[in-house]
Amino acid sequence: MKTKSAVLLVAACLIVGGWTSQAMAKDMKTGYINLSQVFDSYEKTKTADADLQQKAEAKSAEREALVDSIKQMRDELEMLSTDMRAEKQAAIDEKVQELQAFDRDSRLVLRRERDAMIRDILKEIDEIVQKYGQDKGYDYIFNDRVLLFKKEQNDISAEITDLLNAK
Repeated sequence: MKTKSAVLLVAACLIVGGWTSQAMAKDMKTGYINLSQVFDSYEKTKTADADLQQKAEAKSAEREALVDSIKQMRDELEMLSTDMRAEKQAAIDEKVQELQAFDRDSRLVLRRERDAMIRDILKEIDEIVQKYGQDKGYDYIFNDRVLLFKKEQNDISAEITDLLNAK
């Protein structure tokens, strides 16, 4: 008889506990954002991308000038006597090394600027999401990339984008 009572008591606790957890889950407010969409829709991202594009084009123009210089030196090399060729070839080799260093440095500078821009924008997005979540009483706001299932009604990407662009 004691075991039946204990089993019934445990079953009753599990049932009540299940109802309680379901009720608590219903009271939780959750949302998600499409981080890629928010990032790409943020005006600051578009402006920063345009600035980086201009810098990349300027670096490309500088690179083209170096390449043209090397081509001109190679053309001149063909017209020189054997004695003068060695000296001109050394100058060409030096210019090629300069071009390689320029390429490496340019890529590094542009990548660092892009990384800093991304880091700053993601920080701003995080701050807005934190404030939005607190102001609107959210328990959780997720990045949609980690969700296997989501209801469109919980997508707050547009609100976050509007808040960012209003800054």
